[in-house]
Amino acid sequence: MKKQVSLFMLGVALFGVSPVLAATNFGTRAGSSADLTGQPAVRERTQVNYEKYETRTSTKTYDQKDAKNIYYTQPANRSDLYKQYSSSSNSSANVRTTRAETYRSELRRKYYLAHPFFQPLQGDFGSVTDLSYTMSSYDILLTPSEGGYISDPNGKWDMGQFSIKEDFSYGITDRIAVLAMLRYDMSDYKFDWSTAPDDTMDDSGLNLLGLGAQWRFVDNDKWIATLSGYYQYQKDISNNFLLDLKGGYKIGTSTIYGLARAWYVNFDGNSYGNGIEGETAEGTKAAIFLAYDTNVGNVFYLEGGLGVFSVLDEDWTLNFEAIFGDYDWHNQASLKAAIGWQPNDWFALNLYAKTAVYDSADGKDLTFWGTDADTGLFVQMGNANIDNYSETSIGLQAIFSF
Repeated sequence: MKKQVSLFMLGVALFGVSPVLAATNFGTRAGSSADLTGQPAVRERTQVNYEKYETRTSTKTYDQKDAKNIYYTQPANRSDLYKQYSSSSNSSANVRTTRAETYRSELRRKYYLAHPFFQPLQGDFGSVTDLSYTMSSYDILLTPSEGGYISDPNGKWDMGQFSIKEDFSYGITDRIAVLAMLRYDMSDYKFDWSTAPDDTMDDSGLNLLGLGAQWRFVDNDKWIATLSGYYQYQKDISNNFLLDLKGGYKIGTSTIYGLARAWYVNFDGNSYGNGIEGETAEGTKAAIFLAYDTNVGNVFYLEGGLGVFSVLDEDWTLNFEAIFGDYDWHNQASLKAAIGWQPNDWFALNLYAKTAVYDSADGKDLTFWGTDADTGLFVQMGNANIDNYSETSIGLQAIFSF
């Protein structure tokens, strides 16, 4: 939807811009890069961290006392009981000796599809369909450039985005898998001004395509570790390259793990931030744009965190993660919790929620841009101080292995 924008600055009308959400640690992000010498690129931009789920350990023999709820029990054939009798006619010498081998049960770990180290084994396919809703907002206080004027300097950026993401993987070997991904987004963006009419925009489409590979290079009784690499293309926004390293320690029915991610984002434009695009009353295209950074063609992001995955009983799992990230223009700490239900070997549901608990964006001054009504080119209209930065995602994953 396009709408005439309500802001005016010294006779230069500011009109809606394409949305761009801050790069943070969430898997679904709206965003946009812009060329501030012309019109902005106006698609959403996703942070390129793909959240994987994986586990499988080889069939192994365990003592019966070790058979906790984490296992399906598959009893082995009980060992034969041999009886030996003396051939002596002396009844007192007719002694029975018994030889019985120690009884052990053959057990295999359940293939928990919601595990953070999930990937399919050789010849198997994996599918993760992720339905999520992300909310992001922050307060804005605008200060016009010298000689400028803004009729309503107080506002709020608000975004709501529903996403459908599919990750489809195939096991080349038990340790190496390849992955393809795509995401469809339906997004609503709004500059909510205190007194002036709000500026809004909606956008939908297939905005993310990607390919990757996963390597589980350690998996034994105590340790598990994976290294993954991905390429993602975000339509009209950027090309992204990601490395993901995870390592976990298995203890009882839990896996305690650490993670590290690094990715390189190459923008189509020379700036990125939030905004809305639209039309003037005369029907000409125009935009307003709040830039996170300008004169930048690429950025690096880093993330690190700790997590724990626990089996509650045979069908239920629980996962917690704490992550801190450096996302170029701001830092953020977030928490994630997920509960999974898996009634059989090939299907699981995983309900999760993720929220930012700290963000250094609060109190930052960003630049505020708009297109000139005569030339259509971007000009800086002033600065914007932002506060009360907030991001939350909730989602449901349907996970299959076949």
